[in-house]
Amino acid sequence: MRKILLTLALGITTVTFGQQMPQFSQYLRNQYMVNPGAAGMYDFVDVTLGGRMQWMGFENAPMSSYIYASSSLSKRTRTRHNPALRTSNGPIRNPEIKTGKLKHALGGMFVADQYGAFRQLKGALTYALHLPVARDYNLSFGANVGMSNRAFIKERAQTLNMMDPSLGYTDDTYDTYAQSSSLNTIDIGAGLYFYSKKLFIGVSADQLTRDFISFGNGTANFDPTMHVNFTAGYKFTLSDNLTLMPALLAKYMYPAPTTLEGSLQLEYKEWLWFAISYRQGVGGFNNPDAVVGMAGLNISKRFKFGYSFDYSISQFNQYSAGGHELVLGLMLGR
Repeated sequence: MRKILLTLALGITTVTFGQQMPQFSQYLRNQYMVNPGAAGMYDFVDVTLGGRMQWMGFENAPMSSYIYASSSLSKRTRTRHNPALRTSNGPIRNPEIKTGKLKHALGGMFVADQYGAFRQLKGALTYALHLPVARDYNLSFGANVGMSNRAFIKERAQTLNMMDPSLGYTDDTYDTYAQSSSLNTIDIGAGLYFYSKKLFIGVSADQLTRDFISFGNGTANFDPTMHVNFTAGYKFTLSDNLTLMPALLAKYMYPAPTTLEGSLQLEYKEWLWFAISYRQGVGGFNNPDAVVGMAGLNISKRFKFGYSFDYSISQFNQYSAGGHELVLGLMLGR
């Protein structure tokens, strides 16, 4: 009986989360986390730290965090620190996206994802080649190679006790079939990213090799599956100070159905931004997941900050207080 209950619990967890990779609300501001081809768009070292807490109010609710760094290897133009060139205090505009030239880029990331009794740790290195298609457009190809550790931690699992001694079930059934497990796999991902100062279109895939190269122990079957992401967005100029960017993120993992997330981002003086997203659940348009509100700004020429709040509009909103995501960025050598 406990084996059946454990199997059902694992199945519900898989269906609920839909995908094996962690998702982040502020994907528009952190394209590298979605597509390795976006590494090195800027001619400085971009270091970003982020954390997301979901389903507040649930014990052992999902928690995800990441840190990444990326930079192009192109030569940077140095400017002398002449006081006459200093600008007055005020809005710090976004860094410029440079196109029209060949660039090589490197990046690296570390991601930690935990939900219930499951935990995943991933580290990866990235190389990206940016090819000029025209003066205003670049096409980038990026690939990352890394290792993931997936673990089932028995001590964090909770089960229902529905034992019936008259049927011959024993107390060690759960211990027999639910042992702490750990699986290490070599992960390879790749992506294409077409972009300009106003437009981006990208397609990427993670876990291309699945568990082809793996080692570990335990009885849990993690079964890593390939994930495909598609992103697109365009920035419209509304006035000298305002821009509006609609964007789309589509995610697919077999056998789960494709999920969609649509976003609108309003930016003031390329400095202060607000955004709202609608995230579709795994059941399609008739199964909404969340509405996300976001805001952020460039604190200085070196630091940027973003915050988002997920408000669940699914059946879980009766029990969950929503979710929070914080992002802090450091722009070195800008």
